[in-house]
Amino acid sequence: MHKLTGTLRSYPWGSRTLIPELRGEPSPSSRPEAELWFGAHPVGSALVDGIPLTDIIAADPQAALGPRVQREFGDGLPFMLKLLGAAEPLSLQAHPSAEQARDGFDRENQLGIPLTALNRNYRDPFHKPELVVALTDFYAMVGFRPLERTLELFSALHCPELDRYLTILDPESEESSLRGLFTTWITIPSVARNELIDGIVRAAREQLDRDDWISGVLRTVLELHERYPGDIGVLGALLLNHLVLRPGEAIFLEAGHLHAYVSGLGVEVMANSDNVLRGGLTSKYVDVPELVRILRFNSITDPVVKVRDGEYPVPAPEFRLHRFELAPADAFGYDHDGPAIALCTAGEVQLGNLGLLPGEAAWIPAGDPEWEVSSVEGGELFIACA
Repeated sequence: MHKLTGTLRSYPWGSRTLIPELRGEPSPSSRPEAELWFGAHPVGSALVDGIPLTDIIAADPQAALGPRVQREFGDGLPFMLKLLGAAEPLSLQAHPSAEQARDGFDRENQLGIPLTALNRNYRDPFHKPELVVALTDFYAMVGFRPLERTLELFSALHCPELDRYLTILDPESEESSLRGLFTTWITIPSVARNELIDGIVRAAREQLDRDDWISGVLRTVLELHERYPGDIGVLGALLLNHLVLRPGEAIFLEAGHLHAYVSGLGVEVMANSDNVLRGGLTSKYVDVPELVRILRFNSITDPVVKVRDGEYPVPAPEFRLHRFELAPADAFGYDHDGPAIALCTAGEVQLGNLGLLPGEAAWIPAGDPEWEVSSVEGGELFIACA
């Protein structure tokens, strides 16, 4: 077991306060601190005593991963753990399935697109299921909202420019309706899109005094328009579930579900991939046809995942995530037959003879024996394992 030094990623949407304050560092920071990566990804490996975790695993994958994980996932760590701190919305995006990722990766390789090219969609041949657990109130737009609720929103807006598109929507054919509306919106000429968004913005401003769920959606739509005027993400926000996760609540995203995190601090665990198809709310590369090709248009009624016996149950073979709230003087043994990364998010936690403060993490190779988790004054600990 060794302390793990994460790789800090600075993106424009990152917060200058959330991650620094968790770690007890000066706040606000000099630049946005968007993500702190604890894992073995080739473009941003964490370090153990100055050595990349990728190199440590490559030197002895059997000791690092264990025979079961090696057999199922090969010689690489199959998951990555992150801290994510968002002050502004992330891009409107979705992730490919395993088959789509393999096909896309091979196709772009054959086309000779460099892995580091800005117009590259597939940087590895893997899918990217992901789970985010809120550490603060965490605002996210996740998956298409049931069509009946979206029609309620459209009706409340009283927007003639929007009403022109109602003929596309049939409550008896929800999936095909959502596909038809979104693909129409994402492909209409910019003049028509701006006219539609301007009409929606005017109508939204007249409905902000409501005291129901619709007013919250409209406020977000207006905020997105302020940051990204005329962007397709402003329209996408009308179709998605808007959630505010409380600390400890989580959302899980399978392949093909459109989403955008809006603000907040969270712990994120995912398959060890960097494949993202973007549709808006970003200055990065957007590939509309490829995004539409991989999207799933079925609606999601309740995307919130609740912890059960200390674990977040999700259908992702690459990772499991446990959350432990330790009271003062708590102690228990922990053993697992694969690799694990432990992250402290509150208080002070002891793993064997290794102490962790908030924002600090530990690498536990599969070959380590059982070890004890304890806390003198209490704390919060996440453990991701394969």
